[in-house]
Amino acid sequence: MDSNGVDEQMKLVQGTAGYVLEDVPHLSDYILDLPTYPNPLQSNPAYSVVRQYFVDEDDTVPQKIVVHKDSPRGTHFRRAGPRQKVYFKPADVRACIVTCGGLCPGLNTVIREIVCGLHYMYGVTEVLGVNCGFSGFYSKNTVTLTPKTVSDIHKRGGTMLGTSRGGHDTSKIVDNIQDREINQVYIIGGDGTQKGASAIYKEIRRRGLKVAVAGIPKTIDNDIPVIDKSFGFDTAVEEAQRAINAAHVEATSVENGIGLVKLMGRYSGFIAMYATLASRDVDCCLIPESPFYLEGKGGLYEFIAKRLRENGHMVIVVAEGAGQDLVAESIEQQDASGNKLLKDVGLWMSLKIKEHFAKQRKMDITLKYIDPTYMIRAIPANASDNVYSTLLAQSAVHGAMAGYTGFISGLVNGRHTYIPFNRITEKQNKVVITDRMWARMLSSTNQPSFMNPPNGTTEATC
Repeated sequence: MDSNGVDEQMKLVQGTAGYVLEDVPHLSDYILDLPTYPNPLQSNPAYSVVRQYFVDEDDTVPQKIVVHKDSPRGTHFRRAGPRQKVYFKPADVRACIVTCGGLCPGLNTVIREIVCGLHYMYGVTEVLGVNCGFSGFYSKNTVTLTPKTVSDIHKRGGTMLGTSRGGHDTSKIVDNIQDREINQVYIIGGDGTQKGASAIYKEIRRRGLKVAVAGIPKTIDNDIPVIDKSFGFDTAVEEAQRAINAAHVEATSVENGIGLVKLMGRYSGFIAMYATLASRDVDCCLIPESPFYLEGKGGLYEFIAKRLRENGHMVIVVAEGAGQDLVAESIEQQDASGNKLLKDVGLWMSLKIKEHFAKQRKMDITLKYIDPTYMIRAIPANASDNVYSTLLAQSAVHGAMAGYTGFISGLVNGRHTYIPFNRITEKQNKVVITDRMWARMLSSTNQPSFMNPPNGTTEATC
């Protein structure tokens, strides 16, 4: 039990041959004798022709699909989708949606599809939008959301509800939920936001309220664990190509040209790695998970000089969280979401490279630095992310209507699932530099691993 009397124990179901279901909470876990109702989808003409549209209660999805013949069956998650029975009458549902944290392609699509899913699949007519993040619950007005008001928002970037970092006051938020008689809460945001969603769920459970809390994980960096990927990631990689292409054009248009591109990736270098693999024009990719050094044999400076002598130009991609240990006067402050404030490694690196080659006086270089961060965050989702965002939103709606709570909807091994909050907030997803994907990237760029700096090498800082 935690300090509020809420059971923190994981809801586990054991089966044969090492089967483990990490289940999500349900309203019936703490509210007894809840009535159930037939799912309105049974009479929905759009779904009447679908065979076995309803998900069996025993359907689960394995976390790992590559196993040996003697391996235990391992961890599973509950399969997402509509159930034959629901725990809310559509006429009684009063739902709300909130977006928190940074922008990401696909936010408006998720908002739209939660509203349309509730309305068209279940007949829910009361959906509220909470303005400007968690603080909007107690400091801002809400906006009524209907299929008409959200009909074309997926064509725009950003979030129609506004967003903010911080502002989480669990007691005030739940007081507001209770005062407004809201009984379904949809929270869209990254790992910090989902930690807040988890706190809201626990307080709601402590008070014994019939309120379902569903999360839709959002992070452009793809750093949420367990799930295959987060919505907006594919769009970010695709848009990053524009910056890399521009850097390549700049670099190839002059003698000894260097194009330096900084991409998002505070703790995880997935965007940088996948954009590099997709581009094939990148000569060096630097990410937070793989340390690098500048000076000495095998260092970045030596590799730049070598590549310029060979090709006459070079493109470098660096994730925003890479090389922070090399940058002097690292900022120990945090933003309102609790993220460490980072120095601009791209600007720092461009200055260091220019200084180095100016001192060497052996090679004149021309370096162009491109930072497309906010351009990438602010664009609408591409076709792939629009489809993915739609399915995540619909899965969350099905889960809440079925009485599940304290969960996020996410893709695991290509199947949509319900995952407990604690599984996606306990750690961050990071690039494994001993994995084959990183090896594929290294073989694409033919860059050194930078794993073994020479003894006595000290990093210059500015």
